[in-house]
Amino acid sequence: MKLSRWFALALAPLLATAGTVIATAAPASAWTPKTPPMTTPWTNSVPTANPLPEYPRPQLTRTDWQNLNGIWDFAVTGSGQTSPPGTFGEQIRVPFPVESALSGIQRKVTENDRLWYRRTFTVPSGWAGRRVQLNFGAVDFQTTVWVNGTQAGAVHSGGYDAFTYDITSLLNGGTNTIVVGVYDPTDAGTQAVGKQRRNDVLPHAGGGIFYTGASGIWQTVWLEPTPTARITRVDLVPNLSNNTLSVNVQGAGLSGHTVTATVLNGTTQVGTANGGTGTAFSVPVPNAHRWSPSDPFLYNVRVDLKSGSTVVDSVGSYAGMRSISIGNVNGKLRILLNGQFVFQSGTLDQGYWPDGIYTAPTDAALRSDLQAHKDLGFNMVRKHIKVEPQRWFYHADQLGLLVWQDMPAMPTGKNPTTAARTQWEAEYHRIIDQHRSSPALVMWVDQNEGWGQYDQARIASDVKAYDPSRLVNNMSGVNCCGSVDGGNGDVVDNHIYVGPGSTLPTATRAAVLGEFGGLGLRVSGHEWSPGNGFSYEDQGNATNLNNRIVGLYDQLRTGGMPAGLSASVYTEITDVENESNGFLTYDRQVMKVDVARFRAANQALINASTNPPPPATLPTNVYRSFRVVTPCCTTRYIRHQNSLGYTEVVDANSSTLLKQDATWRIVPGLADASCYSFESRNFPGQYLRHQAYRVRKDPNDNSALFKADATWCAQQGTGGVRLTAWNFPGQFLRHRASELWLATPGGPNAWDNPTSFTEDTTWSVENPWAP
Repeated sequence: MKLSRWFALALAPLLATAGTVIATAAPASAWTPKTPPMTTPWTNSVPTANPLPEYPRPQLTRTDWQNLNGIWDFAVTGSGQTSPPGTFGEQIRVPFPVESALSGIQRKVTENDRLWYRRTFTVPSGWAGRRVQLNFGAVDFQTTVWVNGTQAGAVHSGGYDAFTYDITSLLNGGTNTIVVGVYDPTDAGTQAVGKQRRNDVLPHAGGGIFYTGASGIWQTVWLEPTPTARITRVDLVPNLSNNTLSVNVQGAGLSGHTVTATVLNGTTQVGTANGGTGTAFSVPVPNAHRWSPSDPFLYNVRVDLKSGSTVVDSVGSYAGMRSISIGNVNGKLRILLNGQFVFQSGTLDQGYWPDGIYTAPTDAALRSDLQAHKDLGFNMVRKHIKVEPQRWFYHADQLGLLVWQDMPAMPTGKNPTTAARTQWEAEYHRIIDQHRSSPALVMWVDQNEGWGQYDQARIASDVKAYDPSRLVNNMSGVNCCGSVDGGNGDVVDNHIYVGPGSTLPTATRAAVLGEFGGLGLRVSGHEWSPGNGFSYEDQGNATNLNNRIVGLYDQLRTGGMPAGLSASVYTEITDVENESNGFLTYDRQVMKVDVARFRAANQALINASTNPPPPATLPTNVYRSFRVVTPCCTTRYIRHQNSLGYTEVVDANSSTLLKQDATWRIVPGLADASCYSFESRNFPGQYLRHQAYRVRKDPNDNSALFKADATWCAQQGTGGVRLTAWNFPGQFLRHRASELWLATPGGPNAWDNPTSFTEDTTWSVENPWAP
């Protein structure tokens, strides 16, 4: 087959729907949708008979397939019934969770229920002589499948991983019937549930940071014909050190088969190699074009399974050539992308929808949240204790967004049983296997804030051994909520609300801010439960929100990142149910922030990591005076009076006392010698310090708190230096109405006012008025 012809065939499933293959389902006319609590831009674009028609597995493509999404018969029985019921009195639109409006059911599911689905289909005549695979993207939680009355394989347990049954021997040559039984106790069970809880499906007060359950089939169901000897998985791992792509092909029905893997730039072959199955081999990729958020270049990959010289199966895929690691940069351990430190700025993305809950209404909707990240200037996304369909990773790979993937947590407040731990770890391994070829995915996050925590160090070591090509985060939020840090992994991860606070690297782990922010704004007409929204710090109006959030990113740029922070995750990209702290409202109808302004602040943060400003240094053990640079007040200097800090006009005619009050001895920082402290000229042993935001002059009592409050770090400013508090990085020494304050960019206090903030926090270091 010519490469151009193969490429067209391999790409076709990613672009086409299953519309050319007819599947028999229950009559659509009998089904009606329910009204969602909020309508997204895509709610009314969901087809009844053929929702989510896109090819669901972009990194292992074949040209023939049949989508089984659409209207199925539906029933609910008691949980104790383990064989299919005799009647199905309702209909459901697959693949939307039972609790969702888009499913047409919109009901709460409890541990006392078992869900039943049924539909019919016919196998296209063109599939004759091939095996037929029945594929499920994901079903929550425990799934049993019957085809024509006979159980197909073993029960599958796991709500976030794909699974397949070879149903060839169960087919009858005509109209076939599938029945799917699902048991999902949600948080009454012990399995991975993420943030799902058995809450009312309609909007209500409360719920906190946990949300509506998402039970049953929630990703695409589809059929696919394959040869007897077939490829079941292709692992693609880039190696930039020698410009090769490691290929490991798994299969079924194999007997002495070999593999040929070919890497292409578009349709032009750049490298090929032969190997066996089940063992990695390398394909050369000369002068590899590196994948990055700023240049998300993807190679096409073709994999042929051979018996002798005959190709018996062929699949398409793609790969990105990139590396992820940690390394020392100017004395600080950093996360490195392609060998370079690039600050990773992202959001917490929980992947909930008011109409589909766990399932985005359309593929365009699924992509839209990722596109919103790019529009806002982010280069990373943390997928928070949920695992999305494989097309979500495809969009992240295409758009260029680094992905931190959480393993969904088991229910909080429970000590996992041995059986629960075995299930959770097995499901985690399957999730890793199914997404290990995505270039966007750069970090596995094992556990979060201690939820269902156990064996943190062992699990982190296990995940690193199972996928050494990525970073591992043993616990996100090690400083929070009773978390126990395993002490290993590649990063130390703090949660600081509102933050951003200070997270510092260790000798073995880079520092990341796994959650911060949570600034809230409720938008009338776009609330899930009107009047019940909450956030970590409500802003009241869009102006305050914009000032505050841009201020947080200025603090990261000037304080946290230079101090050693490698990444930050803002809470969150959208509101979720009663959480009102998103950039977007939950219905995705309103963007709350000024996109251009925030994007500029975000890009300034990222750019500062790749092109940092020169360090600001001050002379030590000398006297200096500090002059205001704000145009209104350039004759004013920092001085103390009655123990408080002020600015005042000083000139040659000023009194000796004023000149002395306006003179300071610069010494190495009392808490950190790499920063500075400022000792009064006429009160030796007393220093400029902040206390409850006010800046004052006090005697050194040798306490750790005083030394921290009296230590200031210097940053380059236009026309002078900016002085930030050592123990509150990114909060600055500022003059306002002649008084000195510790000011927060975008903060809520009068002294945080954004007008002339940068000028007011910049100081010209002058010769001393009192030598």
